Amino acid sequence: MDISQFDYELPESLIAQTPLGDRSSSRLMTLNRRTGEIGHHEFRDLVRFLVPGDTLVLNNTRVIPARLIGVKQGGGATVELLLLKQLDPDRWEVLARPGRRLKRGARIDFGCGADGKPLLCAEVEEELPDGARRVRFEYKGIFLEILDQLGQMPLPPYIKAALEDKERYQTVYATNPGSAAAPTAGLHFTEELLDELRGKGVRIACLTLHVGLGTFRPVKVDDITKHRMHAEYYELPAETAELLNEAKKSGSRIIAVGTTSCRTLETVAQRFAGGPVQAASGWTDIFIYPGYTFRMVDALITNFHLPKSTLIMLVSAFAGRDRIMRAYEEAVRQQYRFFSFGDSMFIY
Repeated sequence: MDISQFDYELPESLIAQTPLGDRSSSRLMTLNRRTGEIGHHEFRDLVRFLVPGDTLVLNNTRVIPARLIGVKQGGGATVELLLLKQLDPDRWEVLARPGRRLKRGARIDFGCGADGKPLLCAEVEEELPDGARRVRFEYKGIFLEILDQLGQMPLPPYIKAALEDKERYQTVYATNPGSAAAPTAGLHFTEELLDELRGKGVRIACLTLHVGLGTFRPVKVDDITKHRMHAEYYELPAETAELLNEAKKSGSRIIAVGTTSCRTLETVAQRFAGGPVQAASGWTDIFIYPGYTFRMVDALITNFHLPKSTLIMLVSAFAGRDRIMRAYEEAVRQQYRFFSFGDSMFIY
């Protein structure tokens, strides 16, 4: 399957640079994956499309200020590290720029304390492919507090505008720190909208997938079946497993909010194939593209994704490539806002 099948033309002016003032006032395209029918609404209209008994599954990961700018010891070159995966309390897999400067044993200093010493130091322990490195951090105190002080929010490179309020790159239900990027389909929800859905009888469930390189790593091969995803950490709590089993038993819909929730649900469905799902955690490198058979997800809320990305491949697997490409053409014609701070789709 050739990557060119997932390309489309997008005017740069449609790439959303800033979030809307009111989260739920974003536009919502609805797509019936059986008939191909398309509708145009506001996100707050989602209440009309969900019914009592539906289970809405949210990814409660919280974005950490994962972008660190430091200085290499013994030369003073500026180095950027993007935290991708926590391997143990003090070791992380990171994306390094420029990677060529960071060989094994290199040390990078970040910040400066009252004593004139760096607040944080990283030593490269292993060189990994594609500019990734395994580093060990040295510090005094609590790592996340130091990160809050020194780190920057890792906005995608296509967002050029400054973010006025860092919380607008978090979902209102973000509670579990660890992501290098936001699960952006959830940015449209407000507490009021979630309460309205609960009042209608929609069940709200949470899981965690810490977004890392697996979600936004570009596909660099023409044959997409040869692409390999980078593993990301997930957790499925017992109460969510119980709600999923009840939904499957009753025939109610399971609605994934975002591709990260979708990938986690399908990972768990594979892990417990042939029986009820249970509380679980681990690493997933699941890659969903057309031809995949969905086992858990019945409907999907998602944003509009980059051309040739694994995310547009996932939604193409869910709704059909031709229907998705027609929906994207319609979104361009209707001047929808695209990508992280853009508008949304409900595929059912």
